[in-house]
Amino acid sequence: MNKPVLVVLAAGLGTRYGGKAGLKQIDPVGPGGEIIVDYSIFDAVRAGFQKVVFVIKREMEESFRASIGQRVSGQIETAYAFQEIDDLPAGYAVPAGRVKPWGTAHAVLAARHVVTEPFAVIGADDFFGFGTFRALHDYLADVDPDSEDFAMAGFTIENTVTRYGYVARGVCTAENGYLRGVTERTHITLAANGQAQYSLDGGATNVPIPRGSIVSMNTWAFTPRMFRELEAGFPTAIDGMADPMKDEYYLPSAVDALIQEGRASVKILETKERWYGVTWQEDKPFVVQAIADMVARGDYPKKLW
Repeated sequence: MNKPVLVVLAAGLGTRYGGKAGLKQIDPVGPGGEIIVDYSIFDAVRAGFQKVVFVIKREMEESFRASIGQRVSGQIETAYAFQEIDDLPAGYAVPAGRVKPWGTAHAVLAARHVVTEPFAVIGADDFFGFGTFRALHDYLADVDPDSEDFAMAGFTIENTVTRYGYVARGVCTAENGYLRGVTERTHITLAANGQAQYSLDGGATNVPIPRGSIVSMNTWAFTPRMFRELEAGFPTAIDGMADPMKDEYYLPSAVDALIQEGRASVKILETKERWYGVTWQEDKPFVVQAIADMVARGDYPKKLW
């Protein structure tokens, strides 16, 4: 049986939530001062994960270790990987003036030096629920570590949309329980009738997303072979960037390319869990109340650690 590792992507600056002055990853939301990732680690430990790797930017290290590492390291083996903007394929250089990280696929690639076991990937500023971690762990515990048999926790779109602003989601197509394609939608909102919708023109016009559609929340289960695939695909992604200052190497797009090329299979682990996240400042009170309700029901202790 494998010993799955949890990789937590936490290098984003949270620009929509205050930028450098207010990192949403370390903003308390729990009654005991917990941040969202505390609940993820708590659920991951309950599900059987024994090691967590945080992917962060080096300039975040001191505050991140102080706010998270000291608490978490007493509960689970903890390591760090750093997403460096100059961590590029041979022959490539950072375009003059670029300061933005290279995206979620690049963030996962940053963990290649410290992860050797099958691993799950989540975001630091998203609440996924215990069932999600249990599904990811149980899949990874039995997967062939040398295979390209991957998996994804699939959420229904209605359970993943904020009441405020917009979100980006990978809208999935599936066949016989396996992922067949991911289309990245970067401007998803809720219509007045509660149905999710996406826009390609900044909200001027909207297209409904069918109720019950499965979306990717970047909650993945990979074997170490994924690192090789990401390394191989990074040059192509860079070459195809229309805007070298802002474009990114998206993880859902990287996975989709592997599926279309027949180089990987991705099983969908459907979850009925509800996502909570602080995408916009207005989200925070709603998340705080949701967690307070879960604590009141006994889903979580009042003080996690």
